[in-house]
Amino acid sequence: MANRIKTFLLLLCLLPLAVTAATPKLQSWTTRHGAKVVFVETHALPMLDVRVVFDAGSARDGNLPGLAAFVSSLLTEGAGEWDADALAVRLEDRGIDLGTGSARDMAWVSLRTLSEEAVRSVAIDTLAEVLARPRFDDEAIERVRSQMLVARRIALQKPGTVASERFFRTLYSDHPYAHPSGGTEQSLPKIDKARLRDFHRKYYVAANAVVALVGDVDRATAEQIAERITAALPRGRHAPPLPVPDPVPGGELRLSFPSSQTHILIGQLGLRRGDPDYFPLYVGNHVLGGSSLVSILGEEVRNKRGLSYSVYSYFSPMRATGPFLMVAQTKNGKAGETLEVMRDTLQHFVQDGPSQALLDAAKKNLIGGFPLQISNNRKIVQYIAMIGFYDLPLDWLDTLPDKIAAVTLADVRDAFLRRIDPARNIAVIVGGKPE
Repeated sequence: MANRIKTFLLLLCLLPLAVTAATPKLQSWTTRHGAKVVFVETHALPMLDVRVVFDAGSARDGNLPGLAAFVSSLLTEGAGEWDADALAVRLEDRGIDLGTGSARDMAWVSLRTLSEEAVRSVAIDTLAEVLARPRFDDEAIERVRSQMLVARRIALQKPGTVASERFFRTLYSDHPYAHPSGGTEQSLPKIDKARLRDFHRKYYVAANAVVALVGDVDRATAEQIAERITAALPRGRHAPPLPVPDPVPGGELRLSFPSSQTHILIGQLGLRRGDPDYFPLYVGNHVLGGSSLVSILGEEVRNKRGLSYSVYSYFSPMRATGPFLMVAQTKNGKAGETLEVMRDTLQHFVQDGPSQALLDAAKKNLIGGFPLQISNNRKIVQYIAMIGFYDLPLDWLDTLPDKIAAVTLADVRDAFLRRIDPARNIAVIVGGKPE
């Protein structure tokens, strides 16, 4: 039975989502316990996708980096009367997919199940128990700690990870975004059961949650599901606002690393979610480096000079101001030249902006590719969870293509001139010595 359900679920995942409108229709309300709900009804597949998001990411770690990720990882290691093995069997027998994850801003629990009431009911009850009553068994704690320490040691063997962590630590200084989300070799051994329970008690509350639902249920059923998911959670309070990061002066940091490739990160503070300059910066960056090989950075660094196969740029908007980054990998002996070309390319872009032809091509590419971003239930539930978490307008998906189309050359030039100052760039270069 379990294998048949698994096969059926796999086949369903391969099917495109049939929609009758260009974008899904979002509905929203608040549960009796204060959780925000965002819902999309679609009957194309007999499935229900759920994503419960909490403002409980690593920005809430305090002085114990990795605490949020530790709690998130333990949620599927036993809840209520089920230990880790019993919980796994309960899910496996019914083909229910349950997962967790965390980032700097948020932690989440995802659920995918058949919409058939008998299976769905077990799935929702299990999710509610996982959220409200994780066991934090000693054996599970030590198992997850060991896994996190191994992951940490592996990460520190990668120059890209070392460069990224040093960049965030330099850019954000004492801000909660500065430390690595997965914790450190010093912090992880200090995290005990009491701290894990305290974190869960404080942040895994209804007022700090967003419940995203997509699938084969009607509004009334969705309301019942949202209530069942959050009923056992304390009402609690929403996590307090994060501090605004202070700008830091630009500079350059070089770290030696035993690798044949040098990793280069150049960037500064960028934008937050809901930023009024989001669309000019987003579209402009697609021209600069967001479209990778066919971008200006790709042309200057890779195509013209053959300095790097992989070079790109991006904005990472978060609840507080996230970074703007340009990233490249190159041979050790070419690091200096690559760094100079990247800096010069950004300087010219900020001063002059893109050409009209490049801007038009970027807008066409972004708008044309947008349907693929919401082409199935799993993608939609991630999008609407993001919309709910960051308090974006419910018509955000509906209006996105028009807002991209409305971006002008003057908008891009103005936004980059005001928001990106090449003199404030932090450059982190990690790699071996030139050959």
